[in-house]
Amino acid sequence: MAYQVSPAALLALAALVIVLVLRASRRKSLKFLRGPDAPSRLLGNEHQLFHQSETGYLDFQWMREYGSTWRIRTFFGAEQIMTADPKALQHILQKSSYNYPKRVDVNTLTLLQLGPGILWAEGSMHQRHRKVMNPAFSAQQLRTFVPLFQRTAAKVIEHWKTQIAEKSDGVVLVNKWLARGALDIIGQAAFDYDFGALDNMENPLAKEYSTIIHDVLLYPTPFTMLYRSLWQYVPESVRNLVKYTPMHSLRRMQKLNEMFKGVGRALYYSNAAEGIASREGKRDVMSVLLKANNSENARARLGEEELLAQMHHLTSAGQETTSSTLSWMLFELSKHPEYQARIRQEIRAVRALVVERGDTEFTPEDLDSMKYTLAAIKETLRFHPIAYHLWRYAGQDDVIPLSDPVTGADGTVISEIPVSAGQPIIISICGYNRLPHVWGDDADQWNPERFFQLDSEKQVKVGVYSNLMTFSAGVRGCIGWRFALYQLQAVSAELLETFEFSPTDDTTRIKRAPAVVMLPIIEGKEELGSAMPLRVSLARVQ
Repeated sequence: MAYQVSPAALLALAALVIVLVLRASRRKSLKFLRGPDAPSRLLGNEHQLFHQSETGYLDFQWMREYGSTWRIRTFFGAEQIMTADPKALQHILQKSSYNYPKRVDVNTLTLLQLGPGILWAEGSMHQRHRKVMNPAFSAQQLRTFVPLFQRTAAKVIEHWKTQIAEKSDGVVLVNKWLARGALDIIGQAAFDYDFGALDNMENPLAKEYSTIIHDVLLYPTPFTMLYRSLWQYVPESVRNLVKYTPMHSLRRMQKLNEMFKGVGRALYYSNAAEGIASREGKRDVMSVLLKANNSENARARLGEEELLAQMHHLTSAGQETTSSTLSWMLFELSKHPEYQARIRQEIRAVRALVVERGDTEFTPEDLDSMKYTLAAIKETLRFHPIAYHLWRYAGQDDVIPLSDPVTGADGTVISEIPVSAGQPIIISICGYNRLPHVWGDDADQWNPERFFQLDSEKQVKVGVYSNLMTFSAGVRGCIGWRFALYQLQAVSAELLETFEFSPTDDTTRIKRAPAVVMLPIIEGKEELGSAMPLRVSLARVQ
C-alpha cells in the first residue's frame, strides 16, 4: 500500500523546518571550532556516521585532523559538538550529568523498543529508578552469580563440542551462541527465570533479539533519519503518537516490547502471588522490584509499565553487551595465538591450584588472579566498545572545559567551549578509547599488555572501570558493569580452557558495523546479519 502525503502535511513539515532553523540560529555559533564539511544540508554529517565503512572510522579520521573536539552538522544544518576529550566527558557525564539529558530522538527509540525503564529515564525519575535498582547490583550480590555463569558456559561448551564433531571445518558462529547464553544468564540471575535460549533453538524471544538491531538500526534510510530527527522538536504528547507510525522498523521495536511484556508480566505477577516473604534475604532484581512495590513509600514504588520496562532494559542491555564483547575478544585472540596460549596457560595454572585445595570451580578470587585474562577483557572493552557513541544535549547554558586544547578556525587555541541550552553533543566513546596520550602510542592496536604499564594517576578520571568509557560514567554509568565483568571473566575462563580459537576464511572480512551498538558483519555476506564465525577446536593438553 502506498502512502500519499497531503499538501497540508507538506506545509506543516515546511513550517516545522523553518521553526527548527530559527531555533538553531539563536544558539551560540560553533563556527570558531573546526570540523568537516557536511555532504548534505538536510542530513548534516549524521548520515555519514550511521553509514561509515566501520564503526569509529570517521571519529578517528576527524580526531587526527581536528583534535579531540570538533564541530559537525546534525539534521537541517544545525551545528553539533563532537568530543572525545577526557575533561569534557568528565564534565558532561560526571559533574553535570543531569544537565546533559539524552538526545530526544535517540531516547524515543529506547522508549519504543524497551519501555520507560532506567536507560530511558531522566533527572529525578532516573534517580528514583537507580535507587530502587541499586541493591541488586552490589559487588557482594554479583559475586554469588559466578556459579551460574560457569554452568551456562558448560552448556555452551557441550553445544560447541557437538557442533565441531559434526562439522569438518569446525567453524562456529560464536556470537549467536554467546548471545543465547547471555539471555539465559540474565533471566536466571535477575528474575530466577530460564528463558531456555540455549536449549530451544526456536526460542522466539532469542530469535527476535538476534536480528532486531541489524534489521532496525543498521544503515537507516535518509527518510527514516529525518523523520526520527523531527521527534526532538515536537511536544511529548505528539511523540507519544510516533508508535502508530506505519513504519516497519518501529513496528519491529513494538513487537519486541510486547513480546517481552508477555513474558515479564506473567513472571512478575506469579512471583508477586507467592508473597514478599518468599523473597526474604534475596537481592536479585525480581526481589528488589517486589520489595519496592511493597514499600509504604510511594516514591519507591514503580508502576506496571515501569516494572516491565526495568526487566526489559536489563535483559536487553545484559544480553547484548557481554555476548558481543566476548565475541570480539575471541576474535582478537584468534588473531593473536601467542597471547591466547598465555591466557590458557594461566587458566590451567589456576585450575591446578583449585584442584589442589579440593575444589572444582573457580571462585571470584581465582578469576581476579588471572591477570592476563583480565587484561584481554579490558583491552577488548577499550578497542571494541559495543556502545560507541552517546547522544546528549545541553539542558542549560554552560561552558565545557577541555583537557586537550584544540586549534580553532582562526588559529587560536581553545581550552573551553561555551554552549547554549539545546546544543546537541555526540560523545565519542570509541574516540576516547583510542586517545594516544591516554592509552599509548599504539592505541590503534589491540594490545592487552598496555594495562600492565599504564599510569592511571596521570589520567583524567572518567569511566566507572579502568578509566574506560565503555560502561559510560557518572550517575548514568552502566548499573550492571560489575555483573558484566564477572560474567566475562567466568565464561571466558571456561571457554579458553576448553577450546582453541583460530581465524576462518571470513575473519579478514569481519567489519565493525555501526548500528547504535557495534555489530560484527561479514563484508559481502551482509545477508547473514550479525555474524562472528571462528574456527573452534579442543585445546591441546600440554
